Formats: sequence, C-alpha cells, structure tokens
Amino acid sequence: MPASYRRKGMAVKLSMRVLGFMTGTSLDACDMAILETDGETIAAFGPAGERKLTDATRDIVLEATRQALAWPRGAPEPEVFKAAAAAVAREHFEAAEGFLAEHRLAWSDIDLMGMHGQTVLHERPQAGRVGRTVQLGDAQWLADAAGVPVAYDFRTADVAAGGEGAPLAPIYHLARARTAGLRPPLAILNVGGVANITFWSETGDIAAFDTGPGNGMIDLLVQARGAGRYDAGGKYASVGKVDETVLRGLLAHPYFKSPPPKSLDRHDFPLAVLEKLQLEDAAATLVAFTAEAVRLGFELMGGVPTEMVVCGGGRRNPQLMKAFAERLSVPVTTAEDHDWRGDSIEAEAFAYLAARTLRGLAISYPKTTGVPAPMTGGRIAQPTV
Repeated sequence: MPASYRRKGMAVKLSMRVLGFMTGTSLDACDMAILETDGETIAAFGPAGERKLTDATRDIVLEATRQALAWPRGAPEPEVFKAAAAAVAREHFEAAEGFLAEHRLAWSDIDLMGMHGQTVLHERPQAGRVGRTVQLGDAQWLADAAGVPVAYDFRTADVAAGGEGAPLAPIYHLARARTAGLRPPLAILNVGGVANITFWSETGDIAAFDTGPGNGMIDLLVQARGAGRYDAGGKYASVGKVDETVLRGLLAHPYFKSPPPKSLDRHDFPLAVLEKLQLEDAAATLVAFTAEAVRLGFELMGGVPTEMVVCGGGRRNPQLMKAFAERLSVPVTTAEDHDWRGDSIEAEAFAYLAARTLRGLAISYPKTTGVPAPMTGGRIAQPTV
C-alpha cells in the first residue's frame, strides 16, 4: 500500500496516478498526460496523448475571449463564460474517456486530475493594480462526471497576492530536468501561444518569466490573412524576409525592459505594425521577434546556461528553431533530445501541480511569478455524486 497522510479528514496517497490536462491558447487540442507522483519526485510516466478540439468548442471559446478582452473591471463577467466553461469541461471528459479506453485504463485507476482550463484573459499586474486572469472549465462538473477529484484554478490565488499568475510550469521543469539527470545551469523554453523560460541556476534556484510571443502572434497573423490556422512547418516564414525596421519597433515595447518576473497575454502585441508587409515577410519578422525576445530575456537574467531545451509546439517550427540557433549564444536542443515528451510537458506539469495542490505544497515562487513568498495555489473539486 502506498504511504498516505491526511488532509482535512481525507486520506491522501503520497504517490498518486494523476491525469493532467492542458488546452493552450492556440485552441488546437486537449493535451493529456498521466504521471505517478507525490508532487515532489516523479515515480513513473504514464501514457500521453491529445484530442483535437471540436469546432463548436473552439468557436465559443473564441467568443468568450473576444468578450473577455472588452470586459471592464468591476462589471459582471460575460454570460458566455458559463457556457464556454461547460463546453471546455465536456471536451476534457470526452477526450479523457477515449484516452483512458485506448490505454486500457478506467476512471477508477485515476486518483486525481489537474485541469488548467482555457485561458481567455490574462492581464499582468500594474502599479497599484492587481492583475486579472481567467481560465474557463467547469471543474465540479468534470469531477462529478468522472468520479475523480479535480485540481483547478491554479492562477487566481497568485494574482490576488500580487503575483503575475504565470508561468506556473517552472517547478515541474525543475523536477523533469532532475528526473532526466540534467544539471544546471540550464534553461528550458516552452513555446506555446506565449513563450516562457525557466532558468535553473547552479545554486539550485529557479527563475522564470514570459519572454515574449511564441506561436500566438504567428497564428493570429495567418488567421487574419485567411491563410489557415497556423504557419505549418514555417512554410510562409521560410520564404519571407525579416523587416528590420518593423522588428526594431516591436522590440522597443516597454515589456522587454521591465525586470522579471513578468507575464504576457497572446494579445499584448498588436498585429497592426505588420499590415504593410506581405504574409511571408510578416511571418519571418515574427519568427525573428520571438527569437530576439528570448535573447533579451537572457540579457536580463545575466548568466549564460550551458544549454536551452525547447518544448511546446514551437519546437516543431523549423524556422523558429533555426532562429533560436542563429540568434542565441547557447546550444539549443529539443525536448526529444533528452527523451522528454515535448508535446506533453504542460499536461504533465498540471498533473504535477495537481499533486502539489492536493498536498498543500507551493506552486509559485518570488522568482517565478513575483509573489512575496512561496505559496500554494489551486482548488480541489471533490465528486458530489
């Protein structure tokens, strides 16, 4: 029998089988991964997979995002949030049903789930004003439907305490690197809609922040030009030319001079400055922008790691990987170079964070989100039926 402890009258196994979910701002798929973990060490990696989001869910989330961006502070939340949260929860449940069946598992084999939810708004704190962050997903419905507790709402407590609410994956990046036998100084770059980086120093500390855009701006550009949902394989950027004037203008944004920790929303950089460029040149310029933002992040941190490991969907864009290699003074590798599951790192991370939430362990830190002290976060929805 696994060791256990008690939390609010409930016995909790120290080693749990946790199903983590992640749906990114690209609105591509529901990623899933199972970890066996106590929230500190990783005992085993279970299966991982994904299920593409339905058009109906994508559409309602896009509408929720549109309304979230126009939502005044202090006003009631948009009505569409509730419907979008229900749709997101059902996507998670249906995705997991197929995933578990595929791997000959049942809900009774899962001790806990970690659901990040779908981000529709993220505003970083400003002087005299706390941030706002909204991740939609009906965790109670999911817990009841599956009969399994769900850890969720990982960012709200951090933001309420004055933190950035992001990134949250760094503590998992540290655990993953240690499990793989890697050594500091090391950088781990996740390229999703926004790119975020974790620095693991030789003293054992971790620091992290959002460097700038990841895939998000490129996706929005391609969609705005009616050329698809994303630049598959970097085909547009590969034949385009970087507009150095536009690039310098993008890099002049005050975000890049502000000290970390800091965070971004994928909509923080408008596409208007790219309107005069043809699609291919605009895509090439955004690729350079993403890489240069990472380079500026290295300058802010001061030291140079021995390696940067790239995970997330951006590592599949050969133009982005080429730009990282050309513009950064550090060896660049991919998650797969270390036998990591590069498409599943964030789903794994929220499985890990779910275990930490259940055990009351810290998930955010002064050097990762800017909170005053290491703090717990997240809530647990227990099945009621």
